[in-house]
Amino acid sequence: MNEKNNEDVVSKIKSILDTRIRPAVAQDGGDIVFKKYEDGILYVKMEGACSGCPHAVITLKNGVEKTLKHYIPELIAVKEVD
Repeated sequence: MNEKNNEDVVSKIKSILDTRIRPAVAQDGGDIVFKKYEDGILYVKMEGACSGCPHAVITLKNGVEKTLKHYIPELIAVKEVD
């Protein structure tokens, strides 16, 4: 994927995180922070109430990853980092 396409994907990811995902996560007292997008993998950090929550993995896979893949077919997976 060329650099321009990668920038477009990152822009879309950040927009969806800000408008669709972050508000939902915030309702449970948490936050999700974009760290990087590389080789089809989005790396995020879960913060607040989501940090260390046993349900955070489910939120990442069933909520965040599923939503982002719907809008961004280039996305392969979402992984949490520190």
